[in-house]
Amino acid sequence: MALFNLAIDSKLRGCDLVRMKVVDVMASGQIKERASVLQSKTQKPVRFEISEGTRASLDRWMQDPLMVGSEHLWPGRFHERLHISTRKYARIVRKWVASIGLEASAYGTHSMRRTKVTQIYKKTGNLRAVQLLLGHTKMDSTVRYLGVELEDALAIAEAVEI
Repeated sequence: MALFNLAIDSKLRGCDLVRMKVVDVMASGQIKERASVLQSKTQKPVRFEISEGTRASLDRWMQDPLMVGSEHLWPGRFHERLHISTRKYARIVRKWVASIGLEASAYGTHSMRRTKVTQIYKKTGNLRAVQLLLGHTKMDSTVRYLGVELEDALAIAEAVEI
């Protein structure tokens, strides 16, 4: 549950999510309200909030015996693997999706990254906020990422009365 929640809150690519360390989310024995992670693709930090529900699930996860002495938030099962692989993460997501009766081929790890920003965009229409949350350097990337069309822009414009 902690992995699922943090995937949605962090809006990180799978490769960055699986590499997270305990210190990224915890300080002085408490789960942080906000965190920052260096993205492997851009080598730039991206900040994100950790919601109350996610903090609670992370706190429960930290109590798991598997976590004793672990530097990584999602430790691998074998000593030579410090953290779970992106493939393992993809298999976990596939199992989650199937367990709730959805078509597994329609969802993937990137669905987790896209979930929250899509809702933020739908509720606010604020592309700049979404750009910052995703760590995109170009607005064009964010527009393409969300699949923003002229119809979306017109619907937002129609909703604003001056």
